[in-house]
Amino acid sequence: MALNRYYYPTKYESRAKVISLGVKCVFISHQQNDKDAARKIADYLINAGVDVYFDEYDGDLRISHQSNNARAVTDSIRKGINNSSHMLVLVSPNTLRSTWVPFEIGYGYDKTDLSVLCLKGIPKGSLPEYIRTANIIRDIYDFNIKISNVLEKSQSLLEETKLMSSYANSANPLSNVMDAMINDPYN
Repeated sequence: MALNRYYYPTKYESRAKVISLGVKCVFISHQQNDKDAARKIADYLINAGVDVYFDEYDGDLRISHQSNNARAVTDSIRKGINNSSHMLVLVSPNTLRSTWVPFEIGYGYDKTDLSVLCLKGIPKGSLPEYIRTANIIRDIYDFNIKISNVLEKSQSLLEETKLMSSYANSANPLSNVMDAMINDPYN
């Protein structure tokens, strides 16, 4: 069973250690107004068997935010990214107003396998240039492919074992936060 890695008892201070151990963990970067969508994405990943770092459960980060301690917030984010192999940046119109998402992208750009996940209704061409260089996931179909690649397991096996839900399934837990399938590539 996957988990939110904040709860994992071992925190690695070194990126080299994370890489050498083959740790698979997705850092979820998002703007606070997209917290509900981010929670659904995190739960979907955990259900599929992928560990995540999702800030909602990071008590240290919450206290740092409440006390306006920018240094401690930065340290928490860096620790989360350093303990992750992948980064998933959730993009919505709210992202453009974020002060922390650009920092997270900049810090994790060369450290993680960076992907951008478009939330429902993000029109083609609306992504800021600084995130167009990453792998862009526009729909549930592509997200399921990404998950199967992270886990190195076939998508059909993950769907058959109910670890993942087909993009065409109307009961897919992500159907209200992501488009099911977009045939027009982002380019």
